[in-house]
Amino acid sequence: MAPSRNALQSLALSAKRSLKPRPQSYRPSALPDSRSKSSIPFLSATSNSTQDDVYERASHNANRFDSVHQLSEKETLFSSWRSRQMTITKQNPIKPHPKLPPNLIPPSPDLPPSFFPPYAHTGRVGVPQLPPDHVLIHDKPSIERMKHAAQLARNLLDYVCHPSIAKEGRTTEEIDKLLHQAALDHGAYPSPLNYHRFPKSVCSSINEVVCHGIPDSRALELGDVVSFDVSCYVGGVHGDNCAAVVVGDVEDGFDEEFSWNLNEGGSTSHIATEATNQSTSQNEWPSSIIPPKTTFVSSEEEERFVTGRRLVQAALESRDEGVAACKPGGCLSDIGGAIHAVADAYGYDTVRHYRGHGISSDFHCAPFVKHFRNSDTMELLPGMIFTIEPMLTEGSAECSEWDDDWTVVTQDGGRAAQFEHTVLITEAGVEILTLP
Repeated sequence: MAPSRNALQSLALSAKRSLKPRPQSYRPSALPDSRSKSSIPFLSATSNSTQDDVYERASHNANRFDSVHQLSEKETLFSSWRSRQMTITKQNPIKPHPKLPPNLIPPSPDLPPSFFPPYAHTGRVGVPQLPPDHVLIHDKPSIERMKHAAQLARNLLDYVCHPSIAKEGRTTEEIDKLLHQAALDHGAYPSPLNYHRFPKSVCSSINEVVCHGIPDSRALELGDVVSFDVSCYVGGVHGDNCAAVVVGDVEDGFDEEFSWNLNEGGSTSHIATEATNQSTSQNEWPSSIIPPKTTFVSSEEEERFVTGRRLVQAALESRDEGVAACKPGGCLSDIGGAIHAVADAYGYDTVRHYRGHGISSDFHCAPFVKHFRNSDTMELLPGMIFTIEPMLTEGSAECSEWDDDWTVVTQDGGRAAQFEHTVLITEAGVEILTLP
């Protein structure tokens, strides 16, 4: 879950308070611009050639997708699939629907105080563990707790994204209830609930909603692009991840039910390298084999599904290239450069206003990760844990916020899709904590 503007403002205010640095934290000498991009010259910020390589890979994938689905043949001087899809979204925009009151979890003898994050009962986020200009370096016990929380968050994400759950006719509020109960059943608190008074347990962002969508009584429709941002608090720390799906994009007759994949006594995570991560998009999501839809009632319906699928593929690929750019001694801005290269290759834009973040017992903390080309100059060090969560848009990335102070939508009506991993910088590279 990307920090809201209100959350970022409160973090900035906390920097003015008198806080002593905690042990095992790192205060970069440059936040953002008073040092070279890396203390290791050959691992400094992403070079133009590296971004060119990312762009070439993504261009190849985009062109192959367009060729398979004959998208280029549907372009004319006066009409394009992109403009047609944006027109459809503008004609049927997402609007606020009625919602049930927040399902807050009251104190209970069955739930120890440690079950609840500090904001659970008040909606007020207290003083962060570290000042905003410090980055936590996790020790081994902290890393193990983070792995467990991340693994559970991933299983919860797979659950809500499964076609038996995120299906036509089901409301996002119903999905929120299912996620809420599933988190409790597995001993976790759903992190979004009452965070800065967010009223639900999951963020559900449909079509032109970029992020922080509040589940409500609107029923999902065939072809909707929905990003589910799932986070949980367990063992005193948060796990956080996000994925996008196209509702109904499953072959007729598919009736597989969701199967939980939780390991006894711990969790598994995965090491990502530049070589292996290139195929992550194909092998890692979705966690089970789900055959895509191949029969459509009209060419218009087929184009809606195919173009939604293309946007989802690009968002997934951008996140994975961002992860592959991580390495000890590397630069924080490497991530944004790689993500932006993928967006360019697909002809999409990448959102600037909302960012990845450090994560620990604090839901959001430094470092804050930009998903676009930038000149931030913080060195990545072993023990850092943060999220990478790009949001790609069909048209312009310019967005605005509804009066509910949460829901963010594109200004031009273009659809958006988001994917997110929580990653750990290691001595050898980067470890993805939110893999199945």
